[in-house]
Amino acid sequence: MTAYLERPPVPGLAAAVRTVWIQRTGDAPYAQRHLPTGGVEIHFPVGGRPRLLGPLTGPQIEVIPAHTTIVGVRFRPGAAPPLPAGLDELADQHLGLSELWGRAAERLAEAVALAATPELGLAAVQAHLVREFRRTGSDPLVGEAVRVLMPWDPVGVDAVAAHLALSASQLRRRCLQAVGTSPKVLQRTLRFQGFLALAQSGAVASGRRGADGVAGLAVDAGYADQAHLSRECLRLTGVTPRQLLGGDLDRCACGHDHSASYAPFLATRGRSPAKLSG
Repeated sequence: MTAYLERPPVPGLAAAVRTVWIQRTGDAPYAQRHLPTGGVEIHFPVGGRPRLLGPLTGPQIEVIPAHTTIVGVRFRPGAAPPLPAGLDELADQHLGLSELWGRAAERLAEAVALAATPELGLAAVQAHLVREFRRTGSDPLVGEAVRVLMPWDPVGVDAVAAHLALSASQLRRRCLQAVGTSPKVLQRTLRFQGFLALAQSGAVASGRRGADGVAGLAVDAGYADQAHLSRECLRLTGVTPRQLLGGDLDRCACGHDHSASYAPFLATRGRSPAKLSG
C-alpha cells in the first residue's frame, strides 16, 4: 500500500507553494492519477531523476515503481519556480528537471538521495526554492487574477481583465505565460479544486437550491448542478465524482490525507467577495 504524507510548505514558500509531500509505494507498483490543480509540480524520486509535471488540462496516469520514495512540491497557479520557457510550452508534459535547470537539478537530486531521511531531503528542496524565489518574482497581475478566479464568488473573465486594467487578450497572454492555461481553463480548474476541497474536508453542503450531498457541494463550488460537476469531473479526471472519491464524501479513493492542500484553499472561501471594476 502506498503512503502519502502531505504538509504545508515552510513559511518562506507559503506565497508560492500550495503543499509539499512525501510519497512511498509498497510492494507493488502504484498507478498515480495526476489531476489539474492550476499549478506545476516538481518530483524528486529518492535516488532517481527529478521531474517537472507541467500544468495539466486533463488527467495523467503515472505508474510509480514499487519501493519508491518521492518528495514533491506543488506550486500555486502563477507561482512556478524559475523556468527557461513559458508554462504554455510545458502544459500536459512530464519533463526531466535537468532539461530545465541543468546542473542545479542534478545537485539537488544528489542532496535528496544523500539525505539521511526523506524529510531532510524535502527540507533541502525547500531551502533551494526559498533561495530561488528571493532572486525572482511572480507576475502580480496574474496573482490577482488567480485570487478573483477562485470558485467561491464566480466572476466573468472579461470582468477580471477589466479589474486588472488589461484587455481580455492581454490577460490571456499573461495567464498562458505564467500559468500555462487560459483564464477560462484556470477558472474551471480552480472550481473543480474547490469541489474537491469541500469533499475532502467533509464539509456539509449549504443547502442552497435544496441540494445536499454531492449535488450540494457542486452548487457550493459554483457548478450549475450535479450533472455539470459530473461532466467537468470526467473531463478533468477521467472518472466520475463517486469513483474519484471512492463512494464517500470524506476521503479520496486512495485514502490519503489532503488537508494541507485543502485547508488553505478553503480559507479563501470566507473572504469578502472581490469587488471588480468594469
